[in-house]
Amino acid sequence: MSGDEINPAAVAQAVEDVQGDDRWMSQIWRELFSPLHALNFGIGGDTTCNVLWRLQNGELDNIRPKVTVVWVGTNNHEHSAEQVAGGILAIAQLLTSRLPKTKVVVLGLLARGDGPNPLREKNAAVNGFLRSWLPRLGQAQFLDVGAGFVHSDGTISTRDMFDFLHLTAAGYRAIAKPLSDLLLQILDETPEEKRASLV
Repeated sequence: MSGDEINPAAVAQAVEDVQGDDRWMSQIWRELFSPLHALNFGIGGDTTCNVLWRLQNGELDNIRPKVTVVWVGTNNHEHSAEQVAGGILAIAQLLTSRLPKTKVVVLGLLARGDGPNPLREKNAAVNGFLRSWLPRLGQAQFLDVGAGFVHSDGTISTRDMFDFLHLTAAGYRAIAKPLSDLLLQILDETPEEKRASLV
């Protein structure tokens, strides 16, 4: 590009709700997370590689959050479960090193597909690795928000995931409540409570 041309990839543009489910500015977000002054840096279709790039290239500049929530990995189709978990761990490690006073909450990957399938098994394996690996970081923790999505017959209801991957409003509410409860618990913890919990 010449110096006079405008780079279309460098022009700020509001996020459009191309999914049609109003997920970006949903009632759930306004109700549970906006009062916490939360910011959403997620981009639909993100992989661990995309998130790492953004974190390494300015997304962490000039911010000091008390808590960071990481929810990525289900779009890493070409990677093994161990590689996906390793990518998520690399994100958590970067956050804990660059933001040493920030608590990191990593959300587990959800089951996907209308019945048992290899991607569902892979996401479950990713969650298993994360449960094992994240406690080593000290200030990072795993939160499994997928309980209740898979029924006893192995199916997922379209009430929760309209296409067996993307959440409906009911699905978002099901994951948002335990996350909100955990965030409130972390944010309400005083320095004295932190010291007492270490004893």
